[in-house]
Amino acid sequence: MSKMNKWLLSSGLLGLLLTLSGCVSTNSDGTPNENGMIYRFLVKPLGNLITMLVENFDWSYGWAIIAVTIVVRLIILPLGIHQSKKTMIQSEKMQFLKPQVDIAQANLKKATTREEQMQAQADMQKIYSENNVSMFGGIGCLPLLIQMPIFSALYFTARYTQGIQNSEFFGISLGQPSFLFVAIAGISYLIQGYISTIGIPEEQKKTMKTMLIVSPLMIVFMSLSAPAGVTLYWVVGGVFSCLQTFITNVIMKPKIRAQVEAEMKANPPKTVVTPRKDVTPTQQTQPTTPKNLNHKNAKGRNAGKQQRK
Repeated sequence: MSKMNKWLLSSGLLGLLLTLSGCVSTNSDGTPNENGMIYRFLVKPLGNLITMLVENFDWSYGWAIIAVTIVVRLIILPLGIHQSKKTMIQSEKMQFLKPQVDIAQANLKKATTREEQMQAQADMQKIYSENNVSMFGGIGCLPLLIQMPIFSALYFTARYTQGIQNSEFFGISLGQPSFLFVAIAGISYLIQGYISTIGIPEEQKKTMKTMLIVSPLMIVFMSLSAPAGVTLYWVVGGVFSCLQTFITNVIMKPKIRAQVEAEMKANPPKTVVTPRKDVTPTQQTQPTTPKNLNHKNAKGRNAGKQQRK
């Protein structure tokens, strides 16, 4: 995983925390603003759906939260899988470009002038553009922009829907923090992180270790002070994320890898850069002609000595 990808992932986790409080406008006391667009079009309908399930099917609010979360996640599942597929295709293609990328990076390190640095950077971009590969590994903003308001709406629905605060689920009050739910949520996202490493080269696994720890810690941090109804939403989301990651990493990835290998075999990557052949300072300052002349002169002097003898 490149530094850019790690930065995007870590900033994405921070963005998740900010989005949960930013997509839905709130009042000074922290309650959602009922005039906000996300509240009117997402939070309120989802809250009404939970209330309907409780009143018409005699469900508990816990089961209603689980059902609504699963339904919403199923609706956006194709979008997530499609984005994961694009990312994996780009990532697999980047493995075939790695030798050239390494050369461009080596040339950049050897560059001594501004012009050489710019040329090495241009070569880096050209490697990707000439081979129709994204430098960002297929990471797109549109799926995140679509999903984040939905996740935010689910969060506020579970937190502020009337009736949830005073209900229980398997003896656990949904209006109070639950350390059991916090632990389950953290473990589920930890498992999801482990599944995401299946089939990943060892070098990439080492760079992903930080993210595997940060993601569950962020979920635990957000859940510690949240009501159990909100944490239950995180639990269901974590389990669902495990399922989605299993589909993409375990089922889809081997097929995508074989497909890309066949494609690269039929159409090998274009060669864009070659290693720089640096000239050493001694070679630059000591021309070959004087050496040859000195050598000839030496032979001439020796020849003269031999004749005198």
